[in-house]
Amino acid sequence: MSVTGGRDYRAIPGPSIMPDRVLRAMHRAAPNIYAGELPGMMPGLVRDLCAVARTQGKVAIYIGNGHAAWEAVLANLCTPGDTVLVPATGRFGLGWAEMARDLGLEALVMDFGRSAPLDPTRLEERLRADKSHKIKAVLVTHVDTSSSVLNDVPAVRAALNAADHPALLVSDNIASLACDRFEMDDWGVDAIVAASQKGLMVPPGMSFVFVGPRAEAARRRVARVSRYWDWTPRITPDVFYQYFCGTAPTHHLYGLRAALDMLMEEGLENVWTRHARLARVIWAACETWADGGALRLNIDDPTHRSTAITALSLPPPEGTRLRDWMEREAGVTLGIGLGMETAEDPEASGAFRIGHMGHMNLHGVMGVLAAMEAGFQALGIAHGRGAIPAAADAWQRSLNAH
Repeated sequence: MSVTGGRDYRAIPGPSIMPDRVLRAMHRAAPNIYAGELPGMMPGLVRDLCAVARTQGKVAIYIGNGHAAWEAVLANLCTPGDTVLVPATGRFGLGWAEMARDLGLEALVMDFGRSAPLDPTRLEERLRADKSHKIKAVLVTHVDTSSSVLNDVPAVRAALNAADHPALLVSDNIASLACDRFEMDDWGVDAIVAASQKGLMVPPGMSFVFVGPRAEAARRRVARVSRYWDWTPRITPDVFYQYFCGTAPTHHLYGLRAALDMLMEEGLENVWTRHARLARVIWAACETWADGGALRLNIDDPTHRSTAITALSLPPPEGTRLRDWMEREAGVTLGIGLGMETAEDPEASGAFRIGHMGHMNLHGVMGVLAAMEAGFQALGIAHGRGAIPAAADAWQRSLNAH
């Protein structure tokens, strides 16, 4: 029998925990979509979205999830028959390549596995080999939500520059925006895709394509884009409805306005620092459990781990047993081992993930870790001792460093 009570905690990599302030902003009657407050908020909302992406460019807003943003950016930049290069480091990189093929593009995949970042040297070699510049865009996943790999996007830009290759650099920031440091303009990124339900702390349903000057120019060379996916009226609207090619996602916009206010008040540098500090708390506990225990972090080198997600594994089926116990007995939901199937574990029953993105603090993180410790003990899963003190010590060290 379950012994849970109180509010459940979702430690999954999206949808993330929604702040009460966001929920209150959304809890209202349907607004006027023709004049007044809602249309009036759009210029500031667009400005602050671009500030979070660190760009002086523009943003197109779509009613859809992250897969919609994948399709939108490809529809605006490419024509059937074009070639894109996809350095994949997990299920979502591979999924973006599948999307490209479904749109009639040739997707060249460089699969770097699921436990390490892309290799910029190999990427540069592949770009140099493209003498005719057949590759129109490089699609890099900044953070792959399935594997928790953090890729070095500036190194991808450096590889393109070193190879003197004109391909556009397009980044998937669905898992990383407002969590892991990202500098769209300073890093030379031409376009990025993102979504509302992770670092932006809003329910799923909105996605974004941030558009730099080179991406705008590339769009003008594409002969035809369907009316709905075309970002041109969305990034340069004459009237309110053009932002959305029809009726606006009204209540999502109110929630997004509240979330952006929270991010602006905290300051983006502080948001990144908070995520980094809390990630180190989680990693300290996991590394302690792994020392002499059965747990394994998917990414060995902390510099290649996202500060928003941590992918882990236990001997199968212990990951599933732990997740089930956590949800049933502790009211904590961990993420499934999405895309982490192997020949030895075809159902990925050993893999799981901790989401630590968006609206979270030390109290929430330590609660998840303590519940996991209780789960290890209840289920008889071998684990190193002293994880919770190690986590507390990691927090104190981060305080001393700042």
